[in-house]
Amino acid sequence: MKYSRLILLIALSLLAGCQRGSPELLQGYVEAEYVYVGAPLGGELEHLHVQRGATVKAGDLLFELERSADVASRDEAALRLQQAQATLADLQKGVRPSELEALRAQIAQASAQLTYAQTELTRIEKLRKTFNASEDELQQAQARQRQSLARVAEVTANLQTAQLGGRADVVEAARNEALARQAALQRAQWNVDQKQQSAPADGVVFDTLYRVGEQVPANRPVVALLPPENIKVRVFVPEQQAGKLQVGTPARITADGINGAIDGSVKFISPSAEYTPPVIYSRDSRTKLVYMIEIALPDEQPVKLRPGQPVDVELKP
Repeated sequence: MKYSRLILLIALSLLAGCQRGSPELLQGYVEAEYVYVGAPLGGELEHLHVQRGATVKAGDLLFELERSADVASRDEAALRLQQAQATLADLQKGVRPSELEALRAQIAQASAQLTYAQTELTRIEKLRKTFNASEDELQQAQARQRQSLARVAEVTANLQTAQLGGRADVVEAARNEALARQAALQRAQWNVDQKQQSAPADGVVFDTLYRVGEQVPANRPVVALLPPENIKVRVFVPEQQAGKLQVGTPARITADGINGAIDGSVKFISPSAEYTPPVIYSRDSRTKLVYMIEIALPDEQPVKLRPGQPVDVELKP
């Protein structure tokens, strides 16, 4: 990389020496920053919707990977979520209405038995006072009355419990299970969505890196896009002139095959210097000290230039 930069600097220096006309013109070239679009998941390339040189808009579909397994996993996650939500709803509602009616009927039956047991106990107590009932009969009547009371209390508690629904800890566990299933569905849907990618910005398809039917590894780019705003001009400025420049300095750019000049502005000035060979730290070698700068172009004009194209740059500090 360093040797290619040195060769480029030498070539630019030679071109500058041959330049006829204004000595303020600098030799530069057009540089591009490509946007490489890939998928975070791997798979077979099923559809490629663009070709090299095509112009796309932001949101246009670029390619699709095979995703039948991901769709099946998404559908399974959706069914498991429905099951978890149904379980939670069942716990929150309690028992069914018919079961509640059965419990109420049991309460009515137990209450009737209690009434009969109390009546029988009262009768036996009266007979006991006249010695017409034995002590054993009295104790049996008292036991039946206590059993009836316990039965009424039991079925009443069962009805109250049924109306409350599931226990708080069981309901909370079911709610957490439903939330976990919801997260699993979202993850499965994300996997499905990632198998197709759209253009993140307007631009030109610079290259397609895979063909339909090929296996694409995860995070490997399939399409290289060149948005117009990612085209810039790069030029190396002598040390004497670099000190006069700042971000925003106007620049005029001309190139072969383009009528008129293109207006731009400096957007970046390298903080480090570079030497054309030989590198000798002496007073005379200062003339070989250069700084790389980048020039931003207006949004409506970059499409006139092509990456790698040589240009002439006039800076106006």
